[in-house]
Amino acid sequence: MGHSATSSRPFWLQPKWVVGHVLVIVLVVLFVNFGLWQLERLDEKRERNAAIAARSSAPVQPVDEVVPAGATPPEIEGLVYRRASARGTWDAGASVLVRSRSLGGRPGFHVLTPLVTGDGTALMVNRGFAPFTQDPEEALAATQPEPGRVEVTGILLASQQREGIGPTDPAEGVLTQVARADLGRLQQQYGRNLYPMYLQLTSQSPPPAGDLPVTLPEPEQDEGNHLSYAVQWFAFAVIGAGGWPLLLRHTARERRVQSVPPFVVGSPTATVVDPTTNGKGAAGTPAGRRS
Repeated sequence: MGHSATSSRPFWLQPKWVVGHVLVIVLVVLFVNFGLWQLERLDEKRERNAAIAARSSAPVQPVDEVVPAGATPPEIEGLVYRRASARGTWDAGASVLVRSRSLGGRPGFHVLTPLVTGDGTALMVNRGFAPFTQDPEEALAATQPEPGRVEVTGILLASQQREGIGPTDPAEGVLTQVARADLGRLQQQYGRNLYPMYLQLTSQSPPPAGDLPVTLPEPEQDEGNHLSYAVQWFAFAVIGAGGWPLLLRHTARERRVQSVPPFVVGSPTATVVDPTTNGKGAAGTPAGRRS
């Protein structure tokens, strides 16, 4: 009874086909959402690029004139990528390495060193890149800054925070390596007050004597592959939304063809010969001969 009811349904309402409908709908919705997400990322990149272009083109100003004391997060957000300068002396003994960084495909560290300014406040400066070494103390020794007063210029950046399932740093103790430029964590182990933003170095006067650390390139302003990725996801959605109905139509056509009974061509009835007559007709005459 149940089998008869199932077979009488249209094939596209049978359970295995219904599962296919649901799967296709889910995939199409996912593909569309992935495409929209890529477009959102593209908008974020374009906003970031516009901010870099606008803020980095502003005149270089002393950091104490750009970053107000006790700046709030919204104020800091509006100052990211501004160019600033500072004068002071390096606190070489307080340098910290940011691990898991790379430059030109080469693994290594970023070197953070506080620059103590005239009023005693320190500006954390990302001085650049140092190649990876098994012993971090070697990297710190190789990037030791020279004593004396310097003037630095660079790009202001906000304190970095852990996102998602990123690596963490110990909550206690004095660290020589950190996972990111987290000014809150660095302030915890540093005796002087730090500015609420750090500086990515672009130039120093007088210039450093050694080759390390290597000055980092300025933030990129490319849009990445988000647009092409979005087009691909939308293309997958179109293929799924259009291909499934075509498959249903093709299957329905095949089923209609298979349901039509085959056409049998008739043939003349052959003459049946009685073997007892030895090839003769009923009256004893040869088959096919009549008197």
